[in-house]
Amino acid sequence: MTEVRVLSAPWLSSGPAARVLALLNSDGEEARVVGGAVRNALLGIDIGDIDIATTALPAEVIRRAKAASIKSVPTGIDHGTVTLVLEGHPFEVTTLREDTETFGRKAKVEFGRDWIGDAHRRDFTINALSVGPDGVVHDHVGGLADIAARRVRFIGDPAQRIAEDYLRILRFFRIHSAFGHGVPDRDGYLACIAGRAGLATLSAERVRMEMLKLLVTGGAVGAVTAMTDGGLLTAILGGVAYLGPFAAMIEIERTRALPPSAVRRLAALAVAVTEDARRLGARLKLSNAETKALDGMGHRWWRLATADEARARRLLYRLGETVYRDRLMLGWARAGRDHDAQRWRELALLPQRFTPPKLPLKAADFIARGVAEGPLLGHVLTLAEDAWLAADFPLDEASLSAIADQAAARVNRDGRI
Repeated sequence: MTEVRVLSAPWLSSGPAARVLALLNSDGEEARVVGGAVRNALLGIDIGDIDIATTALPAEVIRRAKAASIKSVPTGIDHGTVTLVLEGHPFEVTTLREDTETFGRKAKVEFGRDWIGDAHRRDFTINALSVGPDGVVHDHVGGLADIAARRVRFIGDPAQRIAEDYLRILRFFRIHSAFGHGVPDRDGYLACIAGRAGLATLSAERVRMEMLKLLVTGGAVGAVTAMTDGGLLTAILGGVAYLGPFAAMIEIERTRALPPSAVRRLAALAVAVTEDARRLGARLKLSNAETKALDGMGHRWWRLATADEARARRLLYRLGETVYRDRLMLGWARAGRDHDAQRWRELALLPQRFTPPKLPLKAADFIARGVAEGPLLGHVLTLAEDAWLAADFPLDEASLSAIADQAAARVNRDGRI
């Protein structure tokens, strides 16, 4: 017997989502909110985007939107998806369909009016729930029971669902990490292991998207551990996974009340040297900024393990606060259990008690000392900066004059560096 549950949510009765539902629930057509918004509402967490399924064909959705002066964008018209934009909120509206052939992300579809069939074509039971304007939750696959148990299960045969799209392997672990409790569903887990070779068929961009989302979920440590135990993570990262530093990084973020950072966590999981950062950048098609951040963290992070306050101040000056913080956190995470936590905390708090000044010496100071404009001027500025840092950022005129005199004298004497 199907469980009946009524969802009480204000966005179902008023606001832009309610208006879209009202627009599509008339003249013989039906529309419901589907997927993650229903799941999250039942779990009492932020619903995020609201997706809508409807019996109306895409052309009818567009016609009704135009008549109501609602912007429509045919974002996935071949698969029946039209995005309606109302009051600045986008709503993906997709016609009920059945996949007649599936091959990876692509599929041949036929539009229909079968809500049960539409539910059965989705990936996990907790993602196949739907709710209409009356708040009645429609559950055709046992999703309500799985939500209550915080269990993530494939709909139907897990191996078949995975073969339809191998990205579902990563989604299984991400969804479990975000919404599940305990160990992953055994049947789903074993099917993921059996189908792991299919990960090689996925585009790097899709893998990147899922992995970065997974790394910031609440149960990321358990999910990543399960993936490693199942031989899945090596195929994704192309190298060693460091589970200890990964767990330590998450704990450090929590201790320091920092928001989760997918890139920082990826560094802890897979970066020991800068070559690892470059491999991941290419393998996962990371953005230039993401690859640069990984490279910055991986560059000689171990030096912070023995850095005193003076050296840390120089690093903060050289790196800037963001790179200093992230590299220090990687060093801290990789320090292992036998580390001085208080010392790491003090180094982490350095930017709060010390703001590096700018080098007071300018090009004019060296031109006045006989250094000609050109390449040597840049060299002398570098010499002076190194000496100034070694002296711990002096700002008094006597110290600065002595540093400038020494640097200029060296260049004027040697004519080169």
